[in-house]
Formats: sequence, C-alpha cells, structure tokens
Amino acid sequence: MPQQPPVRSTPTRPPRPDASMSLLTNVMDHSLDDGYAEAAARKEAEGTSGMPKTVRAKLGLAAGLVLAALVVTVGAAQARVAAPVVAKERQELIDRIERQTASADKLEDRVDTLRDDVSARQRAALKEDGGSDQADLVSILSGATAVHGPGVKLVVNDAKEASSGGGNGDPRETSDFSDTGRVRDRDMQRVVNGLWQSGAEAISINGQRLTALSAIRAAGDAILVDNKPLVPPYTVLAVGDGKRLSTKFQNSADGQYLHALHENFDIRTSISVEDDVRLPAAPSVIVRTAEPSAEKGTS
Repeated sequence: MPQQPPVRSTPTRPPRPDASMSLLTNVMDHSLDDGYAEAAARKEAEGTSGMPKTVRAKLGLAAGLVLAALVVTVGAAQARVAAPVVAKERQELIDRIERQTASADKLEDRVDTLRDDVSARQRAALKEDGGSDQADLVSILSGATAVHGPGVKLVVNDAKEASSGGGNGDPRETSDFSDTGRVRDRDMQRVVNGLWQSGAEAISINGQRLTALSAIRAAGDAILVDNKPLVPPYTVLAVGDGKRLSTKFQNSADGQYLHALHENFDIRTSISVEDDVRLPAAPSVIVRTAEPSAEKGTS
C-alpha cells in the first residue's frame, strides 16, 4: 500500500494581545476625525496662500477706530463753531427776561400808585356825600384802609410729620389726602368763616387783608389768598372783642372742626387774645357794574 505524503500543517500566527479591543485600537490609531483633518488641511492651505485672518481683523478694527475718531472730531468742531451762537442767544434771552421783569416791576409800582390815588378820591367823595364817619365805616368794612384794635391771633400750621405721609414723601400723592397733616385751603376757609360768624370786624392771613371778594384757593402745595401764595404757618389776625371773639369761635362748629384737625391729624393750632392787632389795607376794589342810584334817600 502506497504511502501518502504526510500533510504539512501551516504554522499559525499567535493572536494580537489587543485583538479583543479593536474599537479602542481604532480610536487610538485615528484620534482625529477625517472631517476635522480635512478642515485643518484646508485652513492651513488658505493661510499659506493669502493674508492671515488675524491681520485682516486687526486692519478692520483699525479702520473702525479711525472712522469713530473722525466722527468725534467733526462733532467737536461743529460744537465749537456753534457754541458762540448758542451763548449769544442765551445771553439775549437773559437780557430780554431782565428787561421784561424790570418793566413789570415798574408797571406794578404804577398800579400801586394809581390804586392809592383811587382810594383817596373815593374817601374824599364819601366824605362830601355822607360825612367822614360814614366814609370811615365804609372804608373799614370794605378793607380799603388799614385798621387796628383788640382781637385774636390764630396760628394754624401743618403737622410736624406732614412731609412723611407716604407717596414718596408727598402727602398729596397718597390715595387719601384728607388723612394727612397738611393744612388745606378748605380748612382755612372754615377758619375764616368761623371768625366772621363769631363777630370779627376785619381779618387778615399772613398780612393779606380779606374783603367780601377775597377767595381762598389751593395751587399745588400752596394756599392762595386773592391769587397770592402763602406758606405755613398761617397767621390769622382778627379785629374784634378779643375775649368774646375767642370764646365764641372755639365753641362754634368751625372751632370744633379745627380742634378735630389737631386731635386726629396733629395739625398745630394756637389762639390768643391780643390787646392790639394791626391789619393792612386791601387793594382797592374796582367797580365795573354797580352805579349810584339817581334818587337819593331810596333804598
């Protein structure tokens, strides 16, 4: 039996130690993704073929700074040119205001002079028509002449904490203005009316004489008497029988109203009997409609 040649076995290579870690091996051998590698190569090619981007960015920034400096320089030059014109216009406006103010002061002085002249002529006419006693009485009642005599001094002032009543420190900005310690125009109206009803013969507030045509109003934080602003404290002088006037006013409804303002809202008040108070004359009343009766002795 013929013998067959022996079968030779091919030697086998030993397996790699990292054969079981093929994914990790691939990551280690190709740490940079192909897309990133291509982008890096393209960027390197562009950098060698043209101007670097950093240089172009610096040139753009420099151009922007130059443009901004140019704009600022042009603006400063224009302002420098316009400054004398603005200063001249401002000075002209100031001069005009000063001239108009001086003219208004002169007109006011002229009005006061004419008012005094009219008052003197009215008193002279009243003396010729009805005697000096009647003329003096009419002058006193109309407020056309200064008066003095016994009476009372009533001082009404805001509460000490009136400026902190809420609303950013302004009581007038609160939701309920009546619950603050500010003296209002209607408060002074009640005070004055109460004094008239209690027997006062002449009244003034902070030196402003009241007449039958006087009005007490408010404008912002100020109380106006005949359109003239007054500031607290409000000093009310009333000519009359001092002791009787004081007692009657404090017992009246208006006096009790003033007392309630003091008790509830801390509005400060004080009243005193004076031996002699002096009230100035009121501006002359300008008669536009009333005419004397043609027949004397008729009512």
